[in-house]
Amino acid sequence: MSDKILLKNKKNISVEAAYEVFQSKRKTYSLSLNENGVLTVRVPLYVNGNEVEQIIRGKQFWITDRLAEYEEKKRRRPAFEYTQPQRLALEKRYKEAAREYIPKRADYYLAAYPDLFSRCYSRISVREQKTRWGSCSSKGTLSFNWKLMLAPPAILDYVIVHELCHLVHMNHSAGFWSCVAAILPDYKERRKWLKDHGNELTLS
Repeated sequence: MSDKILLKNKKNISVEAAYEVFQSKRKTYSLSLNENGVLTVRVPLYVNGNEVEQIIRGKQFWITDRLAEYEEKKRRRPAFEYTQPQRLALEKRYKEAAREYIPKRADYYLAAYPDLFSRCYSRISVREQKTRWGSCSSKGTLSFNWKLMLAPPAILDYVIVHELCHLVHMNHSAGFWSCVAAILPDYKERRKWLKDHGNELTLS
């Protein structure tokens, strides 16, 4: 169940924002708008409710801008919606395409940068992850969200490279980001696109 908070936009107009808080063993916070226009706030375990509100208010212009974009996209959205059987059929096709396409792109980067990768993945899994676009296990299993097939190819490649570099660095250290940058010098722009537009990768 989401909470609500009243924010001010750049025109000093009040905007009500719904938000959900997720606490985990992380060191920093993150904000994103999900496909339903609800703000997702991810924070460390020690952050309390008042601190969450302070974080939100500290980013109120960014949040209200995203909410305005969401409302505009909703207004432009086609009047029709897929039926449940249609949506399930489309999801099945995208998952099948992902299972064929993603391993090919992963193998391409492994072959193109042999000096960077000392190991190969053990297998690749495609599923619908609720909070991640991709992951890499200690055993070398790479998992990807099928919804990445709805993203521009450059963004999908960024997530693939990101997870491949976790085969070398199981963290987000400077060494890890150097690995990503060696393959994709513009990875920051691609990462930003995914952060700003990831909530749009859905079947309406």
